Amino acid sequence: MHDTRGPFSRKLDGVYILLTFAACLMIVVMLAIILGNIGINGIGIVNWAFISGKPEAGMTEGGIFPAIFGTVALVLLMTIAVVPVGALTAVYLHEYAHKDSKAARLIRVAVNNLAGVPSIVFGLFGLAFFVEFVGSRIDNAFYGGELHYGQPGIIWASLTLAVLTLPVVIVSTEEALRAVPDDVRHAALAVGATEWQMLRHVVIPQAMPGVLTGGILAVSRGAGEVAPILFTGAAYFLPDLPSRLNHQFMELGYHVYVMATQSPDVDATKPLLYGTVFVLLALTFLLNVTAILIRSRMRTRIAHSM
Repeated sequence: MHDTRGPFSRKLDGVYILLTFAACLMIVVMLAIILGNIGINGIGIVNWAFISGKPEAGMTEGGIFPAIFGTVALVLLMTIAVVPVGALTAVYLHEYAHKDSKAARLIRVAVNNLAGVPSIVFGLFGLAFFVEFVGSRIDNAFYGGELHYGQPGIIWASLTLAVLTLPVVIVSTEEALRAVPDDVRHAALAVGATEWQMLRHVVIPQAMPGVLTGGILAVSRGAGEVAPILFTGAAYFLPDLPSRLNHQFMELGYHVYVMATQSPDVDATKPLLYGTVFVLLALTFLLNVTAILIRSRMRTRIAHSM
């Protein structure tokens, strides 16, 4: 087709294209600078002794294995808690709730507001609700008031992060459900399937890659959050690994914060600081790749079964 636009419109389109390309290039360059700085300064300190060792000498020597273990345990517990709740909420909103339902609108408003709450507020919420309210009542009911769960622990930190990442899982799951064609639903109902059977055997399996996408995004955000776990379970210095759900733990993000702000010898901790950040990025990347591979295999299985 012949372009009927005037010279000014074509020049304006060119300016828009140039601006969008410049913005994208700026993001890529900034990311490359950050990753390059961390890689150059951190990869030299990373070795088996650093990964498998415990912090020593006021965290100016030793390794970071307790922080790695605590981060992985925290993310796994958070994922186990948030994915089922977020997925079921999305199923209710998209498949069961009426568009004009007051309950559905209230839930959507709550989810939108929850996504905009600062992360430090989630930390205070976790301390007040999970630790002080839930934990204290567990101690009173099962331990005669003796302090067990009414204190910061990995279970409360993971649940706090689950609340923080809940909107991400709900939105991504609902988008995945929306992407499943209505013809598939109608065909399942036409052959005599109940609504629950249609959801269980047709809709949810096809939407499962989107559910896993929400889990991936939740892992990416939860692994790097520090503020929500400040008051709910993270420990300043704890070489021992957590063996129970009510134990405190070390975490890579919090470990980075402590070394950067509380160390008496900044020059001595700077190499360890870069190495810890490098391991945190690598661990987050590894968790994401694992989830992506699981999602890819699930997509392949669904494609072959159709």
